[in-house]
Amino acid sequence: MESKRKIIVILGPTASGKSALGVKIAKKIDGEVISADSRQVYKGLDIGSGKITKKEMGGVPHYCLDIVSPKKIFTVVDFKKYAEEAIEKIFAKNKTPIIVGGTGLYIQAVVDNVVLPEVKPDWKLRKELEKKTTEEMLAMLKKLDPERARNIDAKNPRRLIRAIEIAKALGKIPHLEAPLPSYDVLQIGIKPPDEVLKKNIEKRIKKMLKDGLVSETKKLRKHGLSWKRIYELGFEYKYPAMFLQGKISKEEMLKKMILENWQYAKRQMTWFKRDKRIKWINYPTLSSVFHFFS
Repeated sequence: MESKRKIIVILGPTASGKSALGVKIAKKIDGEVISADSRQVYKGLDIGSGKITKKEMGGVPHYCLDIVSPKKIFTVVDFKKYAEEAIEKIFAKNKTPIIVGGTGLYIQAVVDNVVLPEVKPDWKLRKELEKKTTEEMLAMLKKLDPERARNIDAKNPRRLIRAIEIAKALGKIPHLEAPLPSYDVLQIGIKPPDEVLKKNIEKRIKKMLKDGLVSETKKLRKHGLSWKRIYELGFEYKYPAMFLQGKISKEEMLKKMILENWQYAKRQMTWFKRDKRIKWINYPTLSSVFHFFS
């Protein structure tokens, strides 16, 4: 019997060291990387999304980066299509696909071959929902689809609007599973101790600001994005946007970004902990990973 094709997934919370580990593994086993990050798909979101640089890639090909304009909405359905195309390209070269990222829904869509419904945008509903707070939208979603409400990023208005839109169109968000893919998946999760992760987050945010995150946010505005759309791209853009509008000080911006990042990391871990197939390590080193390969 022909053995199944193998895929490796490196996942974990923000600032845990996934990207660097993905490159190290790719070099060691002759693999190529697919990014599973809901914001790194956007062009121009480099500093704030923590996008890997050409230098950091070290010659390892990366897929699912810089796919669309930040003016467009990119869904999990879109990601699954791009990721599966990348997987086949990598297999065609006789190399190993390595999915690296922190967007749990994107990873699950590929690993479990989840078929998600294609629901067209309901612009009238979106306009109504945009007037509501994230708390109000979460309360709505809880009534429509309690299961999705339990697992959603409750601070992300874009995700909440989309979930309500789908739930209203279909009654609830169905997770229709297709036949499982013809490959084996090894999922490795990085979970540094809390104090280490907190330090990593603070260091990372300070580096983003030093590297020009405020200028990057200003550039998005110059390219025609509304402040509202910039807010939707995540708190790494929301707070610099608020600072640019004079709504918060530089100190408040830094403080809020560090706090939101830490809260987001905790939400990511809540999502990942549901999957008992994930093999966890504390530090992103090759030696801590390779005993899973035998």
